[in-house]
Amino acid sequence: MHNLTLSRRHLLSALGLGTGAAALAACTGPVSASDGGSEGASNLRSDFSQAALGEIPSEYSGRTNILFWAPWTGGLFEAMTEQFAMFNESQTDIYAAIESVGSYADLNTSFTAALQAKAVPDMVCFPEMQWLQFYFAGALAPLDPHFDDEWNLDIYLQNFIGESKAGEETFVVPFARSTPLFYYNKSLFNDLGLPVDTQYTWSQLREFGSEIASVSNAGQPIKTFAYSAGDAWFANSWLWAFDGVWSDGFDVMPDEGTVRELMTFANEWVHVDGNAYMAQASHTDFQTGVVAAVHGSTASMRGLTEAVDFELGAAFMPGEVNQPPTVPTGGSGFSMVRTESQERQDATAELLRFLARPEMSGKWHIDSGYVPIVQAAQDEPEVVELHATDPNFTVAIQQLENAQTVAPVNWFNSGTASLSEAFARVTGDNGDVQESIDTLRGEYESLLEDNREDLEALDV
Repeated sequence: MHNLTLSRRHLLSALGLGTGAAALAACTGPVSASDGGSEGASNLRSDFSQAALGEIPSEYSGRTNILFWAPWTGGLFEAMTEQFAMFNESQTDIYAAIESVGSYADLNTSFTAALQAKAVPDMVCFPEMQWLQFYFAGALAPLDPHFDDEWNLDIYLQNFIGESKAGEETFVVPFARSTPLFYYNKSLFNDLGLPVDTQYTWSQLREFGSEIASVSNAGQPIKTFAYSAGDAWFANSWLWAFDGVWSDGFDVMPDEGTVRELMTFANEWVHVDGNAYMAQASHTDFQTGVVAAVHGSTASMRGLTEAVDFELGAAFMPGEVNQPPTVPTGGSGFSMVRTESQERQDATAELLRFLARPEMSGKWHIDSGYVPIVQAAQDEPEVVELHATDPNFTVAIQQLENAQTVAPVNWFNSGTASLSEAFARVTGDNGDVQESIDTLRGEYESLLEDNREDLEALDV
């Protein structure tokens, strides 16, 4: 049985301080547990209250008020705000307030502080398994009592359902879900006679280097591909392409040879060929024509489509030994917070039910680029029209059959940070490949040992 507030270990995790268990991160895996955050107890806790709400519009006074802390800014937050406005107009009993807290990391910190203060929002949205630390802390309420024949896990894309449950209970419903995609300057590829609308391999892209470099941008040869400082999520697919795994249960990098091959490839593409590089802002460089290709989330689709002044190409992540490769599931889902109010929990469930309508899921897909997570959303007329006019959006749907959860070692912020740093060393700093592998192995093994108890509780 777990405490109702974060243990010191989980508190440090949530704050990203690295001692003991590390904060759980995006792109994650299936769980099962016989114990957990519900503690076999009530979904209510009398000593908690609702976090402060902003000013409530007069037209919504007298309703049950619920609060969502959103981990988005910019266009995504605007799109989500529009969905909340539609919910508030759709009925007369509930007012759903939405507040941006910044990023997923900001939400992690803010929610941890709220748990300490015992004044919490009613709904949160963590990337995949990051919710687990709050489940273990008893902070989340199970959703199953609110399910019925129309709203339950069966309506969602099934690739993502395994990341929603602990034991026999559901603590997350999918919403802003994604996979990585390969984006390329289709106009440039066409001009050079390079293949388009196809499945690439990393070796093939490397071979394109001299042709792409024959074209200049602002007096400099165009690079083929841009790495970045935070590529851990994509690195799951890279290694799957090379037929390796980062961990098998508690066994870290069981085939070190495939890891060495992958890291050597990345290092040589940058520091021997000179046709790839470490970018500070890869998508900005892509939009301005400095580089011919990048990878990004399916959620990058809408923004890139509107930002570039060339024809945008989208393809499955490149393969190598495995073609096409497996890709990691990504993105986030909604969780309900344990509070003192059954009325607010019921109201939160009504909001989640509304957001799971096919027309709402379809609208979110169109506005953001995230996959239409509700299966029936793919048949919405606006979605059908979008896919008919812009096949790039269809690529994301087609690649879903190759999507799976990443290894447990990459369920943690410290794990993903270590992986990103390993590739930053070999691509950005021209660091020694074997030294990077040895460092990563040590950090991975320490992470798994620090979290062994929790992972074994999840049958890992």
